[in-house]
Amino acid sequence: MTTVLLAGGGTAGHVNPLLATADAIRAMEPTATIIVLGTREGLEARLVPERGYELVTIARLPFPRRINVAALAFPGKLLRAVTRVAAIIRERKVDVVVGFGGYAAAPAYLAARRTGIPLVIHEANALPGIANVLGAKLTEHVAVTFSATPLPHAVQTGMPLRAEIATLDRSAMRSEARQHFGLNEREPVLLVTGGSTGAARINEAIRLAAPNIVAAGWQIVHTVGESREFIDPTINGYHPLPYCDRMDLAFAAADFVVARSGAATVCELAGLGLPAVFVPYPVGNGEQERNAADLVSTGGARLCLDRDFDAEWIRRELLPLLRDDGARNTMAERAQHAGFRDGATRLARMVLSATNDSQPKVES
Repeated sequence: MTTVLLAGGGTAGHVNPLLATADAIRAMEPTATIIVLGTREGLEARLVPERGYELVTIARLPFPRRINVAALAFPGKLLRAVTRVAAIIRERKVDVVVGFGGYAAAPAYLAARRTGIPLVIHEANALPGIANVLGAKLTEHVAVTFSATPLPHAVQTGMPLRAEIATLDRSAMRSEARQHFGLNEREPVLLVTGGSTGAARINEAIRLAAPNIVAAGWQIVHTVGESREFIDPTINGYHPLPYCDRMDLAFAAADFVVARSGAATVCELAGLGLPAVFVPYPVGNGEQERNAADLVSTGGARLCLDRDFDAEWIRRELLPLLRDDGARNTMAERAQHAGFRDGATRLARMVLSATNDSQPKVES
């Protein structure tokens, strides 16, 4: 019986791939013991027990980015965290550690190295985080979502997708999905989403351009987030929502998508063959623009920088695309060809294969 320690968490970008991988491992080896290492503050504190997996926690340990009191205390805190995780590995007879980045990841990587058990890394973004840059130096088992991710030994497995997305039959669910959102069956649907908290730039541009989009014969489903500034223009065919907890139905209803380019969103749309315009979140180190690069280069999506996305861009660039069935169908075919629906299965196979390894190798 294999015992797997999955380490990661903090955000949905870490927790959802972790849970999808746990499910795939359990499907392949029903007797496997799955333990998740996270923090008490992250989403994993709620989502992991809800899925039925055991959660053990360590203190939240962000990497210091400047010299201060917290930076001076960091080595000692890291050592204590590594010691705790190493004790868990020994006590629970863990066979392999799998890391997804986040606050719990680095201590798990170092504990795997200390105890001499195999380590598998999965990096969701095109630009890797600090923990996974470290972890990739400790193992040859490195899985990445995007082909250009700069990590040693990288093998592209794709993103471990949620089961409801990985198995979604959009055609079979289309009628139910449209009824769910109060849409008619005749007109195509534009899905607009800026993520759970919304995106002010996208919201305003779509609000102003909504009359033009509806006049072109499209319905709009728009998740606007919890924005107090958003004013519903109350146009027939335009359906703003504060939040959507059934994204599987939203994808089934949609014919085209405008979205941020978080790693999960890019991979879900590619796997489902949904053509899209991506508007990368402009804050950070540019990872969202890089996340979209593979799909854009294949012709499965288009990119518009946040600063350029406004109602005029929509009228000039998006509306002609919405009127061109042939162009959209080509984008859909290219997106589906570039996407992976079986990322969780691919990663689970890597994990179970790695249990046959001995001491991880260190890159010099």
